[in-house]
Amino acid sequence: VQLQASGGGLVQAGGSLRLSCEVFGRIGSIDAMAWYRQAPGKQRELVASVFAGDRTVYADSVKDRFVISSELVNNKWYLQMNSLKVEDTAVYYCKLEGLDSNAGQVAYWGQGTQVTVSS
Repeated sequence: VQLQASGGGLVQAGGSLRLSCEVFGRIGSIDAMAWYRQAPGKQRELVASVFAGDRTVYADSVKDRFVISSELVNNKWYLQMNSLKVEDTAVYYCKLEGLDSNAGQVAYWGQGTQVTVSS
């Protein structure tokens, strides 16, 4: 299983970007799809998650600005980022958690996509 993240780029503060993550390969069942980010010199942090049943969780710093959504039928999920701030600058990673019939609980990471917000 491989995850391909895309959609990062350079945007001015106040602008918007939409990140996409696509799964290649088969997984038994999906428990959660998430976006994390890591800024220079900081630890990787959870940005948003969407769980089976469409329950969502957001970091306080992005609530009311970011929206996570999924298209399970296409093995894709997205992060719509609005009202971007300079402090949102980071490498964004997608993560998939699920259940594999052979391996049990599994987690996969995408390669990361850079988001840079200029002032």
